[in-house]
Parts: sequence; C-alpha cells; structure tokens
Amino acid sequence: MTTRPDSQTQLDALRGEIERRNPAQPEFHQAVHEVLDTLAPVLAARPEYAEPGLVERLCEPERQVIFRVPWQDDKGRVHVNRGFRVEFNSALGPYKGGLRFHPSVNLGIVKFLGFEQIFKNALTGLGIGGGKGGSDFDPHGRSDAEVMRFCQSFMTELYRHIGEHTDVPAGDIGVGGREIGYLFGQYRRITNRWEAGVLTGKGPGWGGSAIRPEATGYGSVLFAEAMLRERGEDLEGQTAVVSGSGNVAIYTIEKLLALGANPLTCSDSGGYVVDDKGIDLDLLKQVKEVERGRISDYAERRGSSARYVSGGRVWEVPADVALPSATQNELDENDAATLVRNGVKAVSEGANMPTVPEAVHLFQRAGVAFGPGKAANAGGVAVSALEMAQNHARTAWSPARVEEELARIMGDIHTTCHETAERYGAPGDYVTGANIAGFERVADSMLAQGVI
Repeated sequence: MTTRPDSQTQLDALRGEIERRNPAQPEFHQAVHEVLDTLAPVLAARPEYAEPGLVERLCEPERQVIFRVPWQDDKGRVHVNRGFRVEFNSALGPYKGGLRFHPSVNLGIVKFLGFEQIFKNALTGLGIGGGKGGSDFDPHGRSDAEVMRFCQSFMTELYRHIGEHTDVPAGDIGVGGREIGYLFGQYRRITNRWEAGVLTGKGPGWGGSAIRPEATGYGSVLFAEAMLRERGEDLEGQTAVVSGSGNVAIYTIEKLLALGANPLTCSDSGGYVVDDKGIDLDLLKQVKEVERGRISDYAERRGSSARYVSGGRVWEVPADVALPSATQNELDENDAATLVRNGVKAVSEGANMPTVPEAVHLFQRAGVAFGPGKAANAGGVAVSALEMAQNHARTAWSPARVEEELARIMGDIHTTCHETAERYGAPGDYVTGANIAGFERVADSMLAQGVI
C-alpha cells in the first residue's frame, strides 16, 4: 500500500516543479507561492482536493497565446511589439481579465496577473474564469493615430481567441477608454458582428457600464472600510496615503473623500505629491485625465499646501490607511516597516499584488488589517461582469443600481474572506481567507467537470 504524501510535502514538490517548468518568471512564481503557502490546511481537511493533478492543473494555463504585433508610426517607420493572452482557467465561466500595454509586459507578468485573476474572479461569485493579456507596447507619448494603428494590429490576431462566451478582455495599465474603443472597432470590423459582450470597459454610449471607470478604486476603499468596521472603526476622519495617479488612484481618492477620509498623496514614476490640505480631486483629474500631465504639474498649480518629492517613496508619509494603487511590487519590506512605525491601521491593495510577500508578513505580524488585491481590488472585474450582464440583456443600468451592486459584492467578498479565514484557524488573515475561498470555488467546479 502506498502512502499519500502529506499536504505540505505535496505543495512543496509542486512549487519546485512550477519553478522548473517556468524558468525566469519570478512574478509568476511569486503569485503561485503566495497561494500555495496557504492551501495546506484546506488540502488536509478536504482530501478530494489533494488528489493528484487538481492543484497542478490549476497552476497550468489552459492556453497561452503569443503573437507579433507590427504597426507603423506617424513617420511611416515600422515597429514590432509582442502580444500576449493567457487563458488560465475557465471552470467558472469565460476567461475574464484585462489587457496591459506597458514596456514591462512579458509572459511571466501576464501569467502572474492571470493566475491572480482566477481567484479574484471566483470571489466575486459572478461566474467568470481567469485570464490576462497585453503587450510591451508603450502608449505614453504616442499620438491617437499611432495608438489606433497598434490596437488594430493587436486585435487582428487577438480576435481569433476571444468572444463573449469564450474570453472577455478589459482594460488595465495603458489600456483605457481610447484603447478599448479602437480594439472594439477592429473586432467589429473583422467579425462583422456587434458583439458588445466581447470587451468590457466600453464607452457608456455603446455598451459600457456606469461606474466601470470608478469600480476598482471604489471597491478598494469599500474593502478598507469593511476591515476597519470589523475593528469598530470607520473611514471618516482617517488620513490616507495613496500611490499612483491613474484611474485606480483617482477613484480611490474620490471614494475616500466621499466617505469622509482625507487622502494626502498621489504619485507617478517620477515621485510623489503630499498635500497637507488633502488632494484636490478636480485639479488631479484635470492634470492627469485631461492634460495627461505629471504629478509635478499638480504640485506647481496647487499652491503652498502641496509639495512634490522627486524620486521619493510615497509610503514615507504618515497615515492611518494605505492604499497601493499603482503597480505590482511597489511596496517593499522597508516601506511596510515605515508605515507600521507611523501607525498605519489598514492596507487595501488597489493594484495587482503591489505588496511584496515580506511586507505582507510584516503587516500581519504587526496586527495591521491587510486586504490582498484578489479581494480588495475585485470591484473592477465585478462591474465588468455586470457590464457583460447588461450587454446580454441589451440594457443599461443606472449608476445608482451599479454602485449598489458593487457595494453588495465587496461586502460579500469581505464576509467570505473573513469567515473562511476563521474557519481554517486564521482569524483576521484576509490573505488566507481570500486564497482558500477562491480556491474552493474553482476546485469544486474543476472536480465536477472532470480531468480537462
């Protein structure tokens, strides 16, 4: 009789095998390890999950597509970028996840984001699988005509792999309303179909949902508020430090202001601004959304209350709540130590895995409420799924209805993570709760559907 290895031994062996089969992909390894590190209790409690092959299948994408994207700039020069789409897991529904256009994009980063997306989407309870994509194209500084030509070339290949019942991309870093419009137009041109549900993040006049631009930032703040409520507090009167100055950061700041908090900072790749009076939302939107300017421009026009710190770390600013809203691995262990020394109470991830594992552990040891991205920033994909529902019914919901649904979903996610963590002996550990709750939902579906 053979003896089944214990759960931790099984997970350790799988971790090594994943690193061997996916070399030079540290971001993907990080995402997988973060989940596997929390699964031993659930594999021990649920023997069916420990059957050979289930977790292995979960960690291997169902499909990985890499393609060439040639395009011409305004001077007629030809450029060649690389496009990606990783369709990771469809046990719960069609693949769902954003497209990122940024020079840092490579296969390992797309796989890291796609793996994270599996669990995030499962936590919404909305029947969507996990996927991610993008390109190493940089839209910054490019004309509208250049961005259009790139998007058309990108979609000329991508259209073969997507569809409202197959794979539904959305926006991410570098992919906003402009890019989604060009991508959708080319999809419609090639397929000769008005398939509104094939992309989310569309304009409100042609199939988009109210509150979609705001959803990720709003959701992150709602999750932070729920964590504070669990401790007998709320956001009113609290100070907040926010990183980034893109879509997620702007609407994080907007929701903080609406709930009576005082957001003090925002940042970009050059440095950060701290505004003693609190961020002026209208000025920030003017600088970033209308003028596509830099954070330093905000500081110059704001007056004496704001100062710009070139090359600094936004986490140096003391605050009650921290909301990393820029990009992955932006908050390291030293930053976490600084935040803890300055008395931070809660951290809610608006970006995808912006906090390195060592920093997460430090927050947890210090008793800081920590909301991982797969839970805290699920608001964006939740409203994307609501957009798909509206497209299917050929209708449009009011902003109030969408925001009400978003608040309900984020509340349910918080409750699910909190209760799951308690059930597995890790009260207050939202990382464990989110990982296990998402895993259970996907694993149950995978078991029901057989070995595929």
